[in-house]
Amino acid sequence: MPTKKKPQVTPTPERRRELLATAAEVFAAQGYNATTVRRIADEAGMLAGSLYYHFDSKESMIDEILSTFLDELWRGYDAVLEAGLGPRETIEALVTESFREIDRHRPAVAIYQKESKHLATQPRFAYLVDSQTKFEKAWLGTLERGVAEGVFRDDLDIRLTYRFVRDTVWVAASWYRPGGHHSPEEIARQYLSMVLDGIALRK
Repeated sequence: MPTKKKPQVTPTPERRRELLATAAEVFAAQGYNATTVRRIADEAGMLAGSLYYHFDSKESMIDEILSTFLDELWRGYDAVLEAGLGPRETIEALVTESFREIDRHRPAVAIYQKESKHLATQPRFAYLVDSQTKFEKAWLGTLERGVAEGVFRDDLDIRLTYRFVRDTVWVAASWYRPGGHHSPEEIARQYLSMVLDGIALRK
């Protein structure tokens, strides 16, 4: 009798997302270089060889994790930047959108902070450099517009202010946990109260 072939099992999008979520947690905790495919497979409760059925390498996994996060971040940011808001309102909306992304993609944010400088040297990850350039332009441009329009103080060092706001927001990924006492929007409101009271022009 001829041997029956085993049916091909197509990986479901849900399973792929589950595996990427597991990989993101491991990368965030262990670091990219220290993480092995076997470690990710162990955390996912499967054999390392089975993981290759879904992804051809850990590089592909981290690529998809980061590109998915940045694509979603820029959909939100672009909507804010195209909304025709004033400088202060734009900063408020960008900070709020940032905290929403930390809520949705906390491990990816941590990976981006730790690994992007190293990964960006590889052609496959050139989009990380492009995203950083675009990110800086959006924030600096908004701050400069705020100074020019008399919304923010004219004695600000714009680049230093940008770095302060950027780091103050994104470092939250190191402690933020979804489902905590405060929503992303509430945390954003508290941060904005502290930040903008220090840079808004006093009448």
